[in-house]
Amino acid sequence: MGNSALLVMDVQRDVVAIADDGSGYLPRLRKAIDGARAAGITVIYVVLGLRPGDPEVSPRNKVMTNAVRAGLFIEGAPGTEIHDDVAPQHGDVVVTKRRGSAFSGSDLDLVLRARDVDSLVLTGIATSAVVLSTLWRAVDLDFGLTVLADACLDTDPEVHRMLTEKLFPRWADVLTVEEWLKAIEPH
Repeated sequence: MGNSALLVMDVQRDVVAIADDGSGYLPRLRKAIDGARAAGITVIYVVLGLRPGDPEVSPRNKVMTNAVRAGLFIEGAPGTEIHDDVAPQHGDVVVTKRRGSAFSGSDLDLVLRARDVDSLVLTGIATSAVVLSTLWRAVDLDFGLTVLADACLDTDPEVHRMLTEKLFPRWADVLTVEEWLKAIEPH
């Protein structure tokens, strides 16, 4: 797996409130986070945060414009904070991005290079947004990739299934949290 980092992406209060389907997503994600810490794997939280006044939002960007209209992702707003059930601990890194991909408008690449990370484990909400766009960029940057299918969530279960079963396996190892934890436990 090389030198890995677990990315916990867009698991912010407002996003969880919209997407959580009651399937036990947050406890599964917490288990992956705890397992990564126990294995000495860097945990990096990625949040979407927009400055007050939205200077980085173009009216040509439908997704970002709709998020702003809905009052989402404003830096400092309670709903933009990482959900309490999976909150960062001392030593974890928090990166703020300005668009869909974890790499867009953030210093994630700098943090990864500084830690000599060459392999990413992707989790987050939504599978069809931050996970997909981050995967594409990470492929272009030659990272080794693992997607924890049951630590990703989407408001459209069929889109989630299609991505994790048909598309992502072309570029990444797609595992469950339990499979990944077995793979990283010391032998």
